[in-house]
Amino acid sequence: MTEGPPLDRARIIECLDDHGVEYLVVGGIGAQLHGATRPTADFDSLPSTSKENLGRLAAAMKELNAYLRVEGLTDEEARALPTRLDEESLGRMDISTWRTDAGDLDVLTAIPTRDGGRAFYDDLSRRATRMQVAGAVVWVASLPDIIASKEWADRPKDREALPELRQLSEEAGE
Repeated sequence: MTEGPPLDRARIIECLDDHGVEYLVVGGIGAQLHGATRPTADFDSLPSTSKENLGRLAAAMKELNAYLRVEGLTDEEARALPTRLDEESLGRMDISTWRTDAGDLDVLTAIPTRDGGRAFYDDLSRRATRMQVAGAVVWVASLPDIIASKEWADRPKDREALPELRQLSEEAGE
């Protein structure tokens, strides 16, 4: 897989906002919005999975010229895959990774909890933080929820991010 365009989080947020997509920012971008300094290469989103919202998300992704990002395939090969980008297809995928003109966009239907369960949009949105980013209001998963997902994922990059995230959480009294 070739390297895609640089991440333009403002453009992704603007496009999602223009289409009225209900989503939470999670992952590395979510951590950055809570004050983390660790770089990230993609924009992790967790949308509401209502059919209407997934339709709005699909329209936004089409505007960003999204195509699947598949390990082991070149961008040309990935673009050639017979992929439907609509509410039904998005609703069937637990995690999907996309390349867009504004960088890589991951769409998740849930993030892991500390006990290995799954937390969905409706669960997480009650604890989310409202922030002004790139001229739009976004909802960011709570720092404890982001930490829990990284603890469960337990990848090297997640383990490296945890000390800073825990410190930020402690400083915020969470």
